[in-house]
Amino acid sequence: MTSPTIGVLALQGDVREHLHALAGLGVEALTVRRPAELERCDGLILPGGESTTMIKLARAFELLEPLRERIRGGLPAFGTCAGMILLADRVVDGIEGQETVGGLDVTVRRNAFGRQVDSFEDDIDVVGLDEPVHAVFIRAPWVEEVGPGVEVLASAAGHPVAVRQGHLMATSFHPEVGRDDRLHRLFLELVGAAPAAG
Repeated sequence: MTSPTIGVLALQGDVREHLHALAGLGVEALTVRRPAELERCDGLILPGGESTTMIKLARAFELLEPLRERIRGGLPAFGTCAGMILLADRVVDGIEGQETVGGLDVTVRRNAFGRQVDSFEDDIDVVGLDEPVHAVFIRAPWVEEVGPGVEVLASAAGHPVAVRQGHLMATSFHPEVGRDDRLHRLFLELVGAAPAAG
């Protein structure tokens, strides 16, 4: 079996850090800015950054509808921080008319943990992992509501901060920061369990 190709949405945000984490796991990774690059992916990471800017750029690059189609069609995707917002079906405290890629049956509150100065780190327990994950929260969202098919993998401050639904996974925090690659491994397991791209 060939190794999957994982794309990192490279419109804005923590692209390099995710590419570095994937390289450390020996996975072929590519940056995704165009529909043709998206087509090559067996899985996709939507990184942290600024969710409204990323949506605007996705539209400008004619990538928004192809993203929605691939995710609706079963492409495994992992959203971190702003990426969680992009995957959410519903957003609270967004800008007027804020759009998402969607697919994840959750309601996410944007900047729920506060502004940049309120950023913090915490060790949190994640379902399926033996040891806690050192989580870095930077202007992070949290999940207000989950749909019936959504599994909560981790919580902080009484709110879900890591979730999984079928082929989709998302965290409020930044697993690409630091040396812990276990959440990327969890995502790769999800990709391995998914049908081949094409």
